[in-house]
Amino acid sequence: MSSRREFITLLGGAAVGWPLAARAQQQPMPVVGFLHAGLPGPWAPQTAVFRQGLAEAGYLEGRNVAIEYRFAEGQYNRLPAMAEEMVRRQVAVIVAFPIPAAAAARGATTTIPIVFNVAGDPVKLGLVAGLARPGGNATGVNTFQAELGAKHLGLLRELLPTATRVGLLVNPTNENVEGVTKDVVAAADTLGVQIEVVQASDIREIEIAFATLIRNKANALLIGSDVFFSSRRVQLATLTTRHAIPAVQNVASSPRSAA
Repeated sequence: MSSRREFITLLGGAAVGWPLAARAQQQPMPVVGFLHAGLPGPWAPQTAVFRQGLAEAGYLEGRNVAIEYRFAEGQYNRLPAMAEEMVRRQVAVIVAFPIPAAAAARGATTTIPIVFNVAGDPVKLGLVAGLARPGGNATGVNTFQAELGAKHLGLLRELLPTATRVGLLVNPTNENVEGVTKDVVAAADTLGVQIEVVQASDIREIEIAFATLIRNKANALLIGSDVFFSSRRVQLATLTTRHAIPAVQNVASSPRSAA
């Protein structure tokens, strides 16, 4: 499996290789729409590598290509309007991370090329018609992270063999939440573990979710892969420490946390 840096560099090249050359004649300087569901700060290192990928393909930001950056900062309801703004801007291609951004881009246009990075099955998510032949205007790279939930549950059970009640924290606004939940619940049935699903899509709801788990005496916690949760790692670590609840988090996208 390639490193995240190698992947972003590859994606930068893919964003150029597919649509930009074809559309360069339509406008003096092609514009890349960069649509992300998270925070700009934690994503800065990957953004730099993305620009590097463009440069290695011969496109230098500000010289022969422009990049329009849009970050939803964990507020997924902002993504559709951001994607529609890019369509009105007539960008040459939309680069979208992760699932919520890709879904918003796909919902905004069926003609502007979309290059995505999603942690789920793009066919089931409705992004492409098939893996071998995507069809339509979207392509990209996917990782099947839903299956990791079951592996993380197994790891928790190895570390805590007496744990019988495990919380699963998910973001209800993430399109992949159903797949993650189904996978974990199926694994829990095999292990004889009861899963309590709690949901959070903002800071306050995270606090409420932890209060619910503590009240119901959960023995451990699985934190679903989600850009919003990745951006709240400091808060999540503080709460797990305060309540002495063992937790496993599948971090999405960003290498650094934002309090």
